[in-house]
Amino acid sequence: MAVREKDSRGVLVVFTGLMLVMLMAALDQTIVSTALPTIVGDLGGLNHISWVVTAYLLAQTAVMPVYGKLGDMYGRKVVLQFALVLFLIGSALCGLSTSLTELVTFRAIQGLGGGGLMVGAMAAIGDVVTPRERGRYQGLFGAVFGLASVIGPLLGGFFTSSLTWRWIFYVNVPVGIIAFMVLAATLPSATERVRRQIDYPGAIALALALVALVLMCTLGGVNYKWLSPEIIGLGVATIVLTAVFLQVEGRAAEPVLPPHLFKNRVFSVTSAIGFVVGFALFGSITYLALFLQVVNGASPTGSGLQILPLMGGLLITSIGSGQAITRTGKYKIFPVVGTFVMIIGLYLLSRMDASTSKLVSSAYMFVLGLGLGLVMQVLVLAVQNAVDYSDLGVATSGATLFRSIGGSVGTAILGSIFSSRLVSQLAAGLRTHPNIAPSQVAKLSSAGSNPAELKRLPTPVHDLYVGAFTHALDRVFLIAACVAAAAFVGSWLLEQRPLRDTAEASSGIGESFAVPKPADSFAEIGRALSVLLGQAGRRQLVEQIAARAGVDLSAAAAWLLVRFYREPGASLEEACETWDVPIERARRGLSELIDRGMVGSDEPHVVTETGSETAEKLIVERSATVSRLLQGWEPERHTELTTLLTRLAEEVGLAPAEKVASG
Repeated sequence: MAVREKDSRGVLVVFTGLMLVMLMAALDQTIVSTALPTIVGDLGGLNHISWVVTAYLLAQTAVMPVYGKLGDMYGRKVVLQFALVLFLIGSALCGLSTSLTELVTFRAIQGLGGGGLMVGAMAAIGDVVTPRERGRYQGLFGAVFGLASVIGPLLGGFFTSSLTWRWIFYVNVPVGIIAFMVLAATLPSATERVRRQIDYPGAIALALALVALVLMCTLGGVNYKWLSPEIIGLGVATIVLTAVFLQVEGRAAEPVLPPHLFKNRVFSVTSAIGFVVGFALFGSITYLALFLQVVNGASPTGSGLQILPLMGGLLITSIGSGQAITRTGKYKIFPVVGTFVMIIGLYLLSRMDASTSKLVSSAYMFVLGLGLGLVMQVLVLAVQNAVDYSDLGVATSGATLFRSIGGSVGTAILGSIFSSRLVSQLAAGLRTHPNIAPSQVAKLSSAGSNPAELKRLPTPVHDLYVGAFTHALDRVFLIAACVAAAAFVGSWLLEQRPLRDTAEASSGIGESFAVPKPADSFAEIGRALSVLLGQAGRRQLVEQIAARAGVDLSAAAAWLLVRFYREPGASLEEACETWDVPIERARRGLSELIDRGMVGSDEPHVVTETGSETAEKLIVERSATVSRLLQGWEPERHTELTTLLTRLAEEVGLAPAEKVASG
C-alpha cells in the first residue's frame, strides 16, 4: 500500500533513506579507482589490482536478478535491510583488510549486498508513493546513481589524500546505519506476498561462468602461461558453465536471461554494445587513475579531478542525445557515432606519456566521455522499443546486466594485459640499463607503484619504471580501442524502429547510466507510464493531442477547456488542486480561452459553442492517444496494463476510466 500523498513529510524521510542506500551502492562501483595505487602500495599485489574493482562488479551482477524476486516474495523492506547489513559488513571488513586477497574477498561480500541495495531501493519506491509520482521519484534515484558514478573517483581521491584509503569503506558504516534506522522506522512492510520462482541454478551458473572467465583473463600471461593446464582448464570451465547456463535458462519458469531474447536482433546488438560500454567505462577509469598518479605524479585527489572531463563529456552527450531522440524519434545514429568517437578517445589515451600536459590529457578523456555518452542513452531505449510486453522487464534488466558484465570482464582483461606488459617492459628496460639493479625495480613492482615511493626513487630507476608503466598502459588503451571498433561495426546492425510512446528517451542523468532495475515487466511499464503521465510528460502529451486534433491551443488551455467542458461549474482553483496543475500556468490558459471566445469571463466559466466543438475534438483525439500508449503491448492478453493505465489516467485527469477501458 503506497503512502498517501498528503503525508509528504513521511515520504521525504523514507525517500532520504532509500537515496542514501542507492548512493552508497553506486559510489562503490567507482570510488576505489583513484585509491588503487595507494592500496596496492600498502597491500602489494599490483598484478591483481583489477580484482579490487572486478570482485564488487561480479558479485553485484550475479545477485541483482535474484534480489528483485526475493523482494516480491518476502517483502522489499526485509530484503533491503538484509542487503544493507551485508553491504556494511563487507565495507567494514574491506577497511580492516591486511592483504589484497582479503580486500578482494571482502569486496565480493560488499558487492553481494550492493546488488540488493540498487534493485531494492528502486523497487521500494512502489511501496511508498502513488503510481503518478513513481516516475519522478525513480528519476531522482537515477540522478543519484549517475551522480555517484561521476563523483566516485573524486571522493575516493579525497579520502585517500585527506585521511586514508580505508575511509573509502569506513564511511559507509555510519551512513548505512543511519539509512538502516530510517528505513526500519518508516519504510512500510509489504502486506502482500507474490509467489515467484527464482532461477537459482541460472544465477549460480552465470556467476560461476563469469568467475571462470575473469580468472582466466586475470591469471593468463601473468601467473600462468596462456597454454598452461590451469588456464586451459579455466577456459573449458567457462565454456561448460556457459552451456549449462543456457540449458538451465531454456527450462526455467522465470529465467534470469531467456535464451529466446537473443533471437531479437535489437537485443543481441545492444547487449554487445552494452558489454563494450562497460568494458571501456570501468576499464578506462581504473587505469586512467593509475596513469595520472604513477606517470604524471598527481595526488589521489588530483587524479579524481582530472578524470572529471571524461564524466563531463559523458553527461553532455547522454543528456543531449536523449533530448535529440525525443524530438526526432531516431536513435540508431547515436551508437554508430558514439562508438566511433570512443575509438578516437581510446586511441588518444594510448598516446599519452609523461610529457603529456594536463590540458591535453583532459581533452583526450573528454573525447572518450563524449563517445560513451552517445551510446549509453540508447541501449535500454532500443531494447524496450523492440521486445514484447512479457519480456519488457527481463530485457530491460538484461541491457544493464551486459554493461555490468562488460565492466567485470573488461577490467580483468585490461588488468591482465597491463600486468604482463609491465613485466616485459621492465625486463627490456633493465637490459638497456645495466647499472640499475633488478632488485630495485622488482621490489617496487611488487609493492604496487605507490606514488609516494616513486618520488623517492633515484632518477634512473624512476624514469625506467615510469617508461615501462607508460608502455604497458599504451597497450591497454589500444586493446580497448580495438574492442570499441568491433562495437562500431556491430552498431550498424542495430535496427531503427518507430519509437513507442512508452519508450521515449530520457533527458536526465538517471536513464543515461542505466540504473539497475528488477526484471519485472509490469513494474517497468508502470515506471514508463508514470513518467509519461507525470506533470512534465502530461504537458507534452496534451500538446500532442492538441496538434493531432488540429487545435491551436497551448497545453494548459487545451487541458482546462476539457475540464470545464466535462465538469461544468468547476472553478479554476478546484481543477488545479484536483489535478495537481500549477495555478499560474492554468491562469495563463484561462486568459487564452477567454481571448479566443471559448469560455466566458465570469465564474463559473461556461464553455461557449465554439469551445464545445473544440473540446469534443480534443476528447476524441485524447481517447485515441491513450489507446496508442498500449499499442504493441497486447492489452487483451495482459489486462493489468489496461487497469494500470486507467488508474494513472484518472489520477492525472488525462482521460476518464470509460475512455481508457474502451479505447
